[in-house]
Amino acid sequence: MLRREFLQAAAGAAAAAPRGAKRPNVMIILADDMGFSDAGCYGGEIDTPNLDSLAARGLRFTNGYSTARWLG
Repeated sequence: MLRREFLQAAAGAAAAAPRGAKRPNVMIILADDMGFSDAGCYGGEIDTPNLDSLAARGLRFTNGYSTARWLG
């Protein structure tokens, strides 16, 4: 799914929600050049108290897969 398609789907889902409905709490954190084990909640040596607090109260993803894709 392309970024544009994702944003369109997310906007459509938000617009389709009934008025007065409780909106879900979603936070996307994007960090450049940060490894999986850099955050303290994943066993890293870097002190990340705010991320650790969010991880303790939320959902942590522990498995992820990606394949290389050439777009050139």
